[in-house]
Amino acid sequence: MNRGAAQAWVIGLGTAVVPLDTSVNIAFPAITRGFGLATADIQWVVICYVLTYTALTLALGRIGDIYGHARVFRAGLIWSTVALALCALAPSFATLLVARFLQGIGAAFVLSCGPALATAAYGEARRSRALGFYIMMFGVGSTLGPWIGGALVQEWDWPAVFAFRVPVAALALLLSRGLPAPQSGAREPFDFLGAVLLAAALTAMLLTFNRLGDLAAIPLALTALAAFVAFFRHEARSPNPIIDPSVFRLPGFALLNLSNVLINLAGFSVWLLVPFYLTRATNLPLALSGAVLATGSLGMAVASPIAGRLAGRVSSVHLALAGAVLAGLGLLLIATWGRGTPAARLVATLFLQGAGVGVFQLAYTDIVTATIPPQHRGVAGSLAMVTRTVGTVSAAALVMLMFAQLEAGSGFLPAFRETFVLAGLVPLVIAGLLGTNLVITRESG
Repeated sequence: MNRGAAQAWVIGLGTAVVPLDTSVNIAFPAITRGFGLATADIQWVVICYVLTYTALTLALGRIGDIYGHARVFRAGLIWSTVALALCALAPSFATLLVARFLQGIGAAFVLSCGPALATAAYGEARRSRALGFYIMMFGVGSTLGPWIGGALVQEWDWPAVFAFRVPVAALALLLSRGLPAPQSGAREPFDFLGAVLLAAALTAMLLTFNRLGDLAAIPLALTALAAFVAFFRHEARSPNPIIDPSVFRLPGFALLNLSNVLINLAGFSVWLLVPFYLTRATNLPLALSGAVLATGSLGMAVASPIAGRLAGRVSSVHLALAGAVLAGLGLLLIATWGRGTPAARLVATLFLQGAGVGVFQLAYTDIVTATIPPQHRGVAGSLAMVTRTVGTVSAAALVMLMFAQLEAGSGFLPAFRETFVLAGLVPLVIAGLLGTNLVITRESG
């Protein structure tokens, strides 16, 4: 194994600490029992973690560009090691939430500079392959999380889903000494005000999604809008912005980022609704149901490195189109499921949908990292992570709200099918928009 490949595996190992958090989902019932919580209270275990790393990732990517990606990545592994241990040892629910907030900070450090380090390990000429490997590791972590978590909770209760990642983070930290050295040369000042405005805007926006249907969503939405306007105005005047707003005026760039949000919004409907389908409409045992659900992430893990190799021969825009079409077809095929649908068909459908997301994610990230200057590679990788997370978090509110309305009128299976028809149309519409934009760009060029 050459040096670059060895570094990539270390980066992948450290990054996997974040997607392995899917193991926590399987521990939700045990956590509620352990602390005597109402079921609705468990949402704060997710909110404290996801809101934190979403709000901080882009700013920390900029810090990595200034002070060195490896330094920020290592800091994230140290922070994550401590935070995960605190989660496992939490004596009360309030303490667990504080520890989850701290875990979110560690995740933001790790995610902000992982893609930049992966591309540095492989070299710019093999950037697409590096990103394919990185997304593959993300998919592997997401796939293994529920399997590992289920076994650990059964044997050692909920603290185990945090404790098992402590040695993973610590091992990645020990192996990370060979990662690329911090950047040299004059350091630009960090845009602290921009970071605060961005964190406030993202936090208010995600809380708005969380409180949809509640009057509290109105002031939160207004706060998010005001903070975003203030952020972009400030960035336009800042000599050293976190992200240059002018990049969003490049042909198709804003559309591409919106597309990533929507692709992940539609795709996350699988994680939200398929578990209920497996419980209510199949006779599969719980362990096998978990394995079926994980095949979507497996499809992502398999397809992303293949797409990374193809990116050198096929336009990343065309790969993005293909990924969106595959993801849309997979979601539409889920809408054809009924009672007693064979497990093999369930697996094939989920694998197809996950593969489509993996291809699109690779193509999108490759375009973003090629568009934003290399000296801002941390910002580029962070932007890809933030748009992905915004999509998944907004899905938790929007998809469930839509499904609840449909179920009230027609029952579970009809509502399930209608939701996935609508979800499947989203990637297909995106493919149409991207294809139209590509034609217009060529003609204007």
